[in-house]
Amino acid sequence: MRESDIQLLQLLAKRLERLNVDSLWARRASGTRGNIIKVVAEIEAGKEVDTKRLSPLIKRAFKVLEHAAQEIPDMDEIGSG
Repeated sequence: MRESDIQLLQLLAKRLERLNVDSLWARRASGTRGNIIKVVAEIEAGKEVDTKRLSPLIKRAFKVLEHAAQEIPDMDEIGSG
């Protein structure tokens, strides 16, 4: 397991935690974040983690963040309305 993979997982968990609770994607973020935290804890405990688990988890986290970001209003459009 590369240190960069662990750092990416930790960063994604932090970003998912910061989503607005009113977001439609907050619930999905919570589940994905929980899975990330579980995997990171396993790694830090010295357990062997199958790297095949990481790719779908990372992809899912980015997908949730992408969808949540699309819910954020464009400040330029709000100001010109």
